Parts: sequence; C-alpha cells; structure tokens
Amino acid sequence: MPDAGHAPLIRLCEADRAITMVRLTTEEEGVALLGGAWLGGQRGVLLMQSSGVGNCINMLSLSSMCQFPLLMLITMRGDHGEFNAAQIPMGQATQTVLEAMGVIVKRADSADTVIDAVEGAIKLAFNGYRATAVLLGQQLLGAKDFRKLAQAE
Repeated sequence: MPDAGHAPLIRLCEADRAITMVRLTTEEEGVALLGGAWLGGQRGVLLMQSSGVGNCINMLSLSSMCQFPLLMLITMRGDHGEFNAAQIPMGQATQTVLEAMGVIVKRADSADTVIDAVEGAIKLAFNGYRATAVLLGQQLLGAKDFRKLAQAE
C-alpha cells in the first residue's frame, strides 16, 4: 500500500525489472498474496502504513497457521511529532497488536538502524517461516507538518 514514507522505496522497486509490484485495494490482501507468492516459489514484502495494520489483524493469523514467511515494512504514524490526532491511537497500538498476533517486531528510528533491522527481519521471516515487521519510525522518516500541508493547499 503506497504512502509517502515508502515513496522512495516504491520508485526504486518500479525501476527494477526483476521486481513484480502489486498495488492493493486494502492491506490484508497483501498477506494472502504473499502466501500465494511463497507457494509459487517467490519472496515478497508488504509495505504499509501503521494505520493499515488494523485492517490486517485477522489475516495475520494466516502466516502462522500456514507456516509461510511474511515480511512487512511499516511506516509509522501517530508517533514522534504526529500532527493528525486520528493517527495516534493505531500508531501507539501498532507494535502491541502485531506482537499479540505473533509477529516478530523490529524497530528503526534512525538511518543507522534500518539496515540491521531489515536484514534481521528478512532472516527471521524466510529462515524461520515467521511473520516479521520492521517499524520505520517518524523520527527516521520525519513527521509531517500540518502548517506546511495547509499552506500547500
């Protein structure tokens, strides 16, 4: 699911002919698609914003029940410097919700922690057939500024 936090990664993936990108209508579709991709001999990653985790709660059990790897890169909202109050509840609950569903969670809040967190999550997911998530915090991505967004309109 595209969002501004994933935009640079999405552009890189679009430019790479070895990568097949699938745009989703809702986040939970990605869990099932990644299960199917694994059965077909492919690996994938689900990109989403923390607000989309709530849409996936029921589907997250599919990975553990069917024992396929599920790698998620999740950009955080409702975190450091959030301007939109509606993003705060799910942003604050994201890690707890994921862990309650059996997902192994890593967090990256600075550029120097991203590679290690992602590499660790990849190994846990694909070597252990587990659901893993890397939460990319707003301190890493930069919090949106409501005043700048209002001025741009």
